[in-house]
Amino acid sequence: MGSPGGKDNREGACARSRTGLGRNVLALGMVSFFNDLSSEMAYPLLPLFLTETLGAGALFLGLVEGLADFIASFLQIFSGWASDRSRRRKGLALGGYTLSGLSRACLAVVVTPWQALAAWFFNRVGKGVRTAPRDALIADSCAPAERGRSFGYHRSMDHLGALAGAAAASILLAATGAGYRSIFAFAAIPLAAGLLILALGVKEGQKKALPRKAAAPGPPLKLTLKPFDRRFKIFLAAVFLFTLGNSSDAFLLLRARQAGAMDAALIPALWGVLHVVKSVANLRGGELSDRLGRRRVIMAGWCVYALAYLGFAVAGKAGWFWLLFVLYGLYFMYEGAAKAMVADLVPPELRGTAFGIYNFVTSLTLLPASLIMGALWKVTGFNYAFLFGAGMASSAMVVLLLGGLAARPRGEGD
Repeated sequence: MGSPGGKDNREGACARSRTGLGRNVLALGMVSFFNDLSSEMAYPLLPLFLTETLGAGALFLGLVEGLADFIASFLQIFSGWASDRSRRRKGLALGGYTLSGLSRACLAVVVTPWQALAAWFFNRVGKGVRTAPRDALIADSCAPAERGRSFGYHRSMDHLGALAGAAAASILLAATGAGYRSIFAFAAIPLAAGLLILALGVKEGQKKALPRKAAAPGPPLKLTLKPFDRRFKIFLAAVFLFTLGNSSDAFLLLRARQAGAMDAALIPALWGVLHVVKSVANLRGGELSDRLGRRRVIMAGWCVYALAYLGFAVAGKAGWFWLLFVLYGLYFMYEGAAKAMVADLVPPELRGTAFGIYNFVTSLTLLPASLIMGALWKVTGFNYAFLFGAGMASSAMVVLLLGGLAARPRGEGD
């Protein structure tokens, strides 16, 4: 159990809001809502802006996007480790969000493809800097029994922000005739609101007294899992297997489109429905993981994913695809539970590094997962491509089931 002094140090960070969530958790959810609102106003328009306005090619876009994603995922390990060493999470999170906001705002004034892609590159770098410290700050700001709900709420706000951003961009384009540059400029407004909430509404607990071993200056950073116990490593292995079969959602849209399930005009509506289902699934899944256990909810989410991919592999009638997209959205119940599991399996002084490694693993496999999906689709057909994804989810469930990960969460004094 935590010491009385440790409890006092966290008092401000863990204060309750009227919703029952910690005030820090509530504020960080609002920050993510406004950030995703800003990001999704710009992101769908970036390819059009680059090709139509600045004359860039698709290959150029893909190269820089891929490089930016890789560097952002790799930076999460370093930023998480830095937040552990300094025991200060808020500054890194604020810096990352600020860098992303300034970079997106620069899109309104760039005049060459290189300038635009450099701006988007630093937007992704900002994501790499902020994500692990922010996740650790959420874990620091709630009790072990509330971690699932807290992370579920946070991911829910992410998806709602993405939905609001896409809707805002569509309305501005259709109703006002605003150009791409104007929308990029407007996108800075919600991000500024998020930065204000983060700066004024999030309080970082005082540096509490850690065990002597944890408080002493550590060795130089090494990319190693040695400080972590067996259960965390097994969990990472299961996540790696699952995400290796979790390809881009664009393949789902392609499958539905080729099956004649929807007109192009209906795709934005379907995408909006999917975001709503994702948001609800995250919130409920996180809450359920606090009551039923992380492993059960994660496995339930992966089971739903496998069933959805099996459906995409065999569905023939157009009407089934709408139901499959709703089913697929329910699998996102696992996201909040998975992040809560990370916090459960590692000591508080290693949370930043742990979240950095976890986010790195999930980000790093996105490219090979999509490449595998595309290759299987081309060589063997879509049926076997989707069956591969379902099979990897099933393999991950086996690892999670046999890995002995049903232990109770760590207390703050463990």
